[in-house]
Amino acid sequence: MRFVIQRVKGSTLRVDNKVVSQIKHGLNVFCGVCETDDGSNIEKIANKIVNLRIFEDENEKLNLSVKDVGGEILLVSNFTLCTVPHSGNRPSFILSADKDKANEYYLRLADEIKKLGVNVATGVFGADMQIETHLDGPINIYKEF
Repeated sequence: MRFVIQRVKGSTLRVDNKVVSQIKHGLNVFCGVCETDDGSNIEKIANKIVNLRIFEDENEKLNLSVKDVGGEILLVSNFTLCTVPHSGNRPSFILSADKDKANEYYLRLADEIKKLGVNVATGVFGADMQIETHLDGPINIYKEF
């Protein structure tokens, strides 16, 4: 699974011009499920995301997690993270998992994050989503698990 994790001061997700999800302080987490993913590490991934220390403590050091600061997570499925690296101008998404598998893993990840005590807002799987974000830092992390 591939992720882009952004520290945000707030995010609003819309589908068809209607607000579907909204968070204040926390993380945007874009999740790409690839065809080779087997789902065995979803619990570990949730722990890594929730405990990722990218928020500042009183000494302005990145020592706090989203859970430590009482933040929220906007979790968005994003198949475009599973591109094939190549030198062309058009990305290939053949590494992306099929929609049933991708949605299952995405929902399992949301459930695991909730079990860890962090509020999770989600996008609409497969929908054309518009996300308005107030980046904080900006801090953007790319992770593969």
